[in-house]
Amino acid sequence: MKVKNLLPAISRRNQIEEDHPFYNLQREMNSLFDDFFRGGSLLARGFSSAAEAFFTPHVDVKETEKEFIINAELPGVDEKNVEVTVSDDSVIIKGEKKEEKEDKSKNYYYMERSYGSFHRVIPLNAETESGKAEASFKNGVLNITVPKSATSKVKGTKVPIKSN
Repeated sequence: MKVKNLLPAISRRNQIEEDHPFYNLQREMNSLFDDFFRGGSLLARGFSSAAEAFFTPHVDVKETEKEFIINAELPGVDEKNVEVTVSDDSVIIKGEKKEEKEDKSKNYYYMERSYGSFHRVIPLNAETESGKAEASFKNGVLNITVPKSATSKVKGTKVPIKSN
């Protein structure tokens, strides 16, 4: 039997598509991949809570002549649950996200809790002065400024090329 025979004809697609198992499977797989690549929740599809614990904050790193500026988006994360460690060549951002939703009504009670931790290591391509680093947290955005050390500001030495 050919696989082509298992699928309904294109001309009858609208009539049969609703009930045919292959179309339903294809629609579900397309939706699953769309949700995954858009950052959607896998929990709504019945996957385990291991997906719930996975949270990676979006981080922007900007380098200027004098410093590195790092902005991390941490929506729903409390400032006291964030830890920043700066070393000579990297910045480590650790934290924990805790969220609880509760909805009470006359006819129902709804409670949802989610917990997860995150850990980001941001390598820096120059030596820094970790003791002079500063961090601030406002409206769910963590801003970190790490000054470069005086020795890292040297751009290098231009080497002349000789022709033979």
